[in-house]
Amino acid sequence: MSDSQQPARVRAEPLDPLYARDLAAWAERLGLARAREADFALQLGDGGLQLTELGPGAPGPVRVDFVEGATAHRRLYGGGSGQMIAKAVGLQAGVRPRVLDATAGLGKDAFVLASLGCELTLIERQPLIAALLEDGLARAARNAEVAPIVARMRLRVGDAIALMGAWQDLPPQVIYLDPMFPHRDKSALVKKEMRLFRPLVGDDQDAPALLEAALALASHRVVVKRPRKAPTVAGRQPGYALEGKSSRYDIYPKKALDKP
Repeated sequence: MSDSQQPARVRAEPLDPLYARDLAAWAERLGLARAREADFALQLGDGGLQLTELGPGAPGPVRVDFVEGATAHRRLYGGGSGQMIAKAVGLQAGVRPRVLDATAGLGKDAFVLASLGCELTLIERQPLIAALLEDGLARAARNAEVAPIVARMRLRVGDAIALMGAWQDLPPQVIYLDPMFPHRDKSALVKKEMRLFRPLVGDDQDAPALLEAALALASHRVVVKRPRKAPTVAGRQPGYALEGKSSRYDIYPKKALDKP
């Protein structure tokens, strides 16, 4: 978030009195004030934890759902390992790399890779977005069909640059980055999520440092997702790129992903 932006005001708001106690625990954990005036509401109901923009003309709530909706449709009919993200990360017969998604957001790309057999570590630095993701993972873990997939996803909350710089585990083979960038996609879903994210996160002004930290840690490659016509991060040219209709994957290879 840029220095000129005012921090978004968020209040906790149970959708049913049954969830008041659980939501109060989330509010305490996230440090949410009990304010009437707010820009967003963190809500808890039958469908799980969700974040809603308040005010006239606001879109609907945003939550993480790995079981139903668009995510389920992509899991079932999205093209499997033929998807561009799978090719960018290096999936091939017998190769399922360990991936660090250092800009996890709502976890959609990470879930695609986990559904294809990759082990994923996710990092999200915005606590509210991380809370939505944590709640979505917990609900998915209770679904027999999806539980084996989310079991391959491990969430860490914090600044990705700092966490990568102090990494103690086995280095990820691939690091995946999707820095915030002014999107021009006109779909209602993207507009809703971007309206939610921008006041909370802003653009990733530290994307160049994020890329450098990723290049220092990844053992095999770094993949950066960009809008198709966007410039490369910090003008650093990738080894090659994969380009789709609206997105592009810049690939910075370090060594080949060989079969075990």
